[in-house]
Amino acid sequence: MVVGLGPAGADLVTTGVLQAIERVPVRFLRTARHPSAAVVPGAVAFDHLYDEASDLEGVYTGIVSRLVTAAAEAQEVLYAVPGSPVVAERTVELLLADPRVEVEVVPALSFLDLAWARLGVDPVAAGVRVVDGHRFAVEAAGERGPLLVAQCDSRWVLSEVKLAVEDAEPATVTVLQRLGLTDEHVRTIAWNDLDREIVPDHLTSLWVPELNAPVAHELAGFAAVVRTLRERCPWDREQTHASLTRYVLEEAYEVVEAIDGGDPALLAEELGDLLLQVFLHATIAAQAGDFTVADVARGISDKMVRRHPHVFGDVAVDSVEDVRRNWETIKRAEKGPPAGGALAGVDGSLPALLYAAKLGKRAAGVGFDWQSPDPVFAKVEEELAELRAAASADELGDLLFAVVNLARHLGHDPEAALRAAAAKFRRRFEVVERLAAERGLELAGAGEARLDELWEEAKRGAGPGPAPA
Repeated sequence: MVVGLGPAGADLVTTGVLQAIERVPVRFLRTARHPSAAVVPGAVAFDHLYDEASDLEGVYTGIVSRLVTAAAEAQEVLYAVPGSPVVAERTVELLLADPRVEVEVVPALSFLDLAWARLGVDPVAAGVRVVDGHRFAVEAAGERGPLLVAQCDSRWVLSEVKLAVEDAEPATVTVLQRLGLTDEHVRTIAWNDLDREIVPDHLTSLWVPELNAPVAHELAGFAAVVRTLRERCPWDREQTHASLTRYVLEEAYEVVEAIDGGDPALLAEELGDLLLQVFLHATIAAQAGDFTVADVARGISDKMVRRHPHVFGDVAVDSVEDVRRNWETIKRAEKGPPAGGALAGVDGSLPALLYAAKLGKRAAGVGFDWQSPDPVFAKVEEELAELRAAASADELGDLLFAVVNLARHLGHDPEAALRAAAAKFRRRFEVVERLAAERGLELAGAGEARLDELWEEAKRGAGPGPAPA
């Protein structure tokens, strides 16, 4: 016997529900955290399952399992749920589909009845769609409103609703909390403040009369997938920001490799792998109460607008160099002078080539730099001469560092240049291997003159394309 306790206090519990409670002595509550829970005396609550299970679906299936067992023993049990048994009640859905038990449902008021009254909305005339905040990205896909979003019980739910709406966001949203209780709260706030100002609970819903465009759901759906992994997968559940560091680096390098390979399908796949790392870190942070993926997206969006005044403001630029100069000026204004000097904050664990490039760029940013490429060429030649005189690792490092600075002055990315050179070598060497095999030559014993001939032939035949996988 499934009954609903209504949306608020005992005054909204129906007579039919009270009669069922009185008649059936073996009683259960989905949760005792409800204003009307006291009308079900002697009931066993399932609140402990919320602490024991790793995800909500596990809670629901656990409740159903216990109810089926109890019904087999007592022949008849009563199960009381918040609100109406047929509105946003997953456990009742599972019970109705379970062939092991017969289920009778006693109707009750739901939070929807109070919501329509507070909003002054006829849901039939307005064509309102009711969606679950936990599944908003999927259930609201293609919708423009009006929408009543139920079960917005946590900040991450509010954030994912915002993320799913993206470009369709309205100017305002009405938040309904604890309807029918003494601390009932209904107010309209700016959409962008939704996950900043609201402290959500299990009695929080949103009223969205109209969206600017149909709801997009791919990113929010992906966020839900990552959250499910964190809840249900043992490996994902134990990860931390620190443990994922190596994967962020690996995926970033694989993106670069896909770019070099020139395969759009592979690039899309590798970008997805990198995006997974972003969402994993954001989900870990959200679970710790630090920030959400919506905060990440909003932060970088705001930064791009601030640092591109020539696009989003009225600043005029004449060249790419003007754009770079504006970027550095705005960045310094935002962050202030770096504590510990111009090189403070440059991560010494970066790959050596990138580390050297960042050091040179930082020093140049405060005026410690050559004014043209000519003296940098001279510096490279000087370091090369010193390396010839003393073939030490120290002199080799000086030469490499000078070359990195030369790359900056010539407007080239040293990492990209070296990767291109390595790819070119790979292409040509693979041709050398093929030519040697065709001619029955062993490279190890071919001699320098023969190897030079094979290399020159490979240069003519390897072409400029990407290195094979």
